[in-house]
Amino acid sequence: VQLQASGGGLVQPGGSLRLSCVASGRFLRFINMGWYRQAPGNQRELVAVTNSGGATNYAESVKGRFTISRDNAENTVYLQMDSLKLQDTAVYYCYLKLPGGRQYWGQGTQVTVSS
Repeated sequence: VQLQASGGGLVQPGGSLRLSCVASGRFLRFINMGWYRQAPGNQRELVAVTNSGGATNYAESVKGRFTISRDNAENTVYLQMDSLKLQDTAVYYCYLKLPGGRQYWGQGTQVTVSS
């Protein structure tokens, strides 16, 4: 299983970005799929995840600004990020958890919010 993330970049405060993550490989279903982020000097933290039933979970700091969605047919998860703040600057990692506890991480995509 491989995860390919894309969509990061440089944006001004208040702007928007959309991240995409495509999962490839052999799996029938997933437990969780979503996004974590890591800023310099900080631990990796959950941003947003969705489970196989469609439930979502967001970090408090992004609620109301970020939206996670998925395309099951394409094994793709998206993260729409609006009203971006300076503190959203981080490397964003796509995450996938399969039945049996196997976990996979994407290569990371840089999001920089700066004026």
